[in-house]
Amino acid sequence: MNEAKQKVDPKLLEMLVCPVTKTTLEYDAERQELVSRAAKLAYPIRDGIPIMLADEARPLDA
Repeated sequence: MNEAKQKVDPKLLEMLVCPVTKTTLEYDAERQELVSRAAKLAYPIRDGIPIMLADEARPLDA
């Protein structure tokens, strides 16, 4: 199965903040994640939709 990388609307990225720390997020296009350095979490993007739930986030390696 060929999974094409979904693009996330840049305007949406400007508005989103980490739900835990309320800080800005970095877009990781390769992994399709939004990264919160402050919370050390990476929020997944599924089908072009950011999943902004702490329970769904992946902990970042130290």
